[in-house]
Order: sequence, then C-alpha cells, then structure tokens
Amino acid sequence: MIGKLSHVAIAVPDLDAAAATYRDTLGATVGAPQDEPDHGVTVVFIELPNTKIELLHPLGEDSPINGFLAKNPSGGIHHMCFEVDDIIAARDHLLARGARVLGDGNPKTGAHGKPVLFLHPRDFNGTLIELEEV
Repeated sequence: MIGKLSHVAIAVPDLDAAAATYRDTLGATVGAPQDEPDHGVTVVFIELPNTKIELLHPLGEDSPINGFLAKNPSGGIHHMCFEVDDIIAARDHLLARGARVLGDGNPKTGAHGKPVLFLHPRDFNGTLIELEEV
C-alpha cells in the first residue's frame, strides 16, 4: 500500500540555523522557508537524491510543534511521510485494520499541495506517520 519515503520531518528550535547546517556543513540543496498556516508550521525542504528532509518550526503559539519542542528542546525527528497512490483508499484500508487517523479523518492539503493524513503514533511503534497522495 505505501510507496516510497517522501520525507523525514525534523522539528527544530531555530529554522535558520538548521537550514544553514544542512546547506553549509553538509552541502545539501536547501529550499526557502514556507509558512503552512493550516498546519501551524514553517517548513524548509532539503532535497536529497532519494528523498527529502523537512525542517519544521512553529508558526504561532498554537503550533503542534511547540509541544514537541517543549519535550525535545534541541529538536528531533517528528514524523515520516510515505507516498500513497490513493489517500482515501489507504485511509479506508488502515481504518479497517484498526489504525487511527488523526483529526477528522479527512485529508488536508500538505506543504507540497497534495492531500495528506496523519496516523496515530501509538499504532506505528511510537512514530507519527504522514501519508501523502502522489
């Protein structure tokens, strides 16, 4: 059902410093920051030959990333995102097998302009999973 790894998201307390580390220290191609108000984050994508890294920084006081950074002040891996061909079929498949979809169960538009859903970390070995329709 799942396709390739789209990205690994890392919550960071300082977006500029994190982007500079990937660009200047590791020599990666780093995109421009983009605000995602519907998700309460500012993101920066780092392009790799086989996937992406998504740096996440809180956008506003109600950002879900604030709680993560409160528990992990230095930042850390927030979620993994996998591609799926049909997000509704994937959702229905997962629900039928007892997995929990976060929110109201309906896809939202993600940072790439594609439909996304998040799956409860307790159902996936403590890892928050994002599904993105391709």
